[in-house]
Amino acid sequence: MSYPGYPPSDGYPAFPGYPPTGQESVYPPAGQYSYPAVPGGFPPSGGGTYPAAPPNAGFPGAAGYPAMGGYPASGGFPGAPQTGGMPPYPGGPGFAAPPTGPGFGGYPQPPAQSYAGGGPAQIPGFPGGQVPSPMPGPPAAVVQYTQGTIQAAPNFDPGRDAEILRKAMKGFGTDEQAIINVVANRSNDQRQKIKAAFKTMYGKDLIKDLKSELSGNVEELILALFMPSTYYDAWSLRHAMKGAGTQESVLIEILCTRTNQEIREIVNCYKSEFGRDIEQDIRSDTSGHFERLLISMCQGNRDENQTVDYQKAQEDAQRLYQAGEGKLGTDESCFNMVLASRSFPQLKATVEAYSRIANRDLLSSIDREFSGNVERGLKAIVQCALNRPAFFAERLYYSMKGAGTDDSTLIRIVVTRSEIDLVQIKQMFTQMYQKTLATMIASDTSGDYRQLLLAIVGQ
Repeated sequence: MSYPGYPPSDGYPAFPGYPPTGQESVYPPAGQYSYPAVPGGFPPSGGGTYPAAPPNAGFPGAAGYPAMGGYPASGGFPGAPQTGGMPPYPGGPGFAAPPTGPGFGGYPQPPAQSYAGGGPAQIPGFPGGQVPSPMPGPPAAVVQYTQGTIQAAPNFDPGRDAEILRKAMKGFGTDEQAIINVVANRSNDQRQKIKAAFKTMYGKDLIKDLKSELSGNVEELILALFMPSTYYDAWSLRHAMKGAGTQESVLIEILCTRTNQEIREIVNCYKSEFGRDIEQDIRSDTSGHFERLLISMCQGNRDENQTVDYQKAQEDAQRLYQAGEGKLGTDESCFNMVLASRSFPQLKATVEAYSRIANRDLLSSIDREFSGNVERGLKAIVQCALNRPAFFAERLYYSMKGAGTDDSTLIRIVVTRSEIDLVQIKQMFTQMYQKTLATMIASDTSGDYRQLLLAIVGQ
């Protein structure tokens, strides 16, 4: 797998600065990255705890649903209530009843949808028997206008930037500020060109030089910024399954949120760079319905048609109800089929229809019918259908809440969303937690690491 702008000399791999196939164990050095050694070790112990659920009902009346980063301890997410005890979700009321206004209970919602065109169709089960007809084109609230905090720098000169980085690392000491000024203000594509220019100009590997000059979290953050985005996702998945234990939360965060094209590129990169089949690694490291959900995600075959079919949404909602709340036991394969194959706009409509049928929202039903990692995976898909930036805002919050910081999750989300939707994530973060993301980062980190994070996130 090759990327443009890479010199093919000296046996240099398709991703400069990283190990050739079969030698991934040499990068990063053992102990360099502080990934938890136990399954589901996010967030760190002592963080992410929730207040108690309301005592007056078996499911919440004005609560929410457990957030990523706060699930039953048996699944590796410490400090959370067990299934059925639903903690309050920040930002508003909860999920117990069908929506009576904009949004779904406590889960933040994008602006109200606007549909144009033909008259309403008659469908039983909808208020008044009417539902908008399927219309071509995406609903306004589903395809959100997204924006990254990092934009490609104008008048970009990779040779000039390579020279700045060389001077920052040459001689005694390191000019960290000069490095931060470059990496925080260049797009990922531009950083790849800087790496190539550096090797051409100085005959040295930029990544090796950076690793020799930096350490700790700031090193992890800068190396992540210099990885091609597809490689970084593949690398994160590999390290989530490598060695003892599995970081299921990383598998969920990446595989349940990426587009079809992104997933296919990740799968191909995983094979070409690490010489391994990701499906086989997933089968070796997971099991049961969680394994099946991740294998479904790896196919990258989710319907991406933006047109919403409301009749189908009604049918899927009924199917999900009959597979869970409407029967004794749970038909897990039905949930897998619907949530793994339908487009996100279609799933949003299905969630709306489900609330009317079941008299509770789909997230609450998943909480009642599932447990452990498959529960978290299914919820992540639903959350992304409702509001993807809010899903990542929640992950960021629980990476810093409480004692200690889950730096790898903080770094991974800030880096991977910095050119996609970090502006929207910041907005949702403020809405959900009544503080800015920058404020929480500033209070939870220090030194050059804090400075670089804040330069990426912005104030």
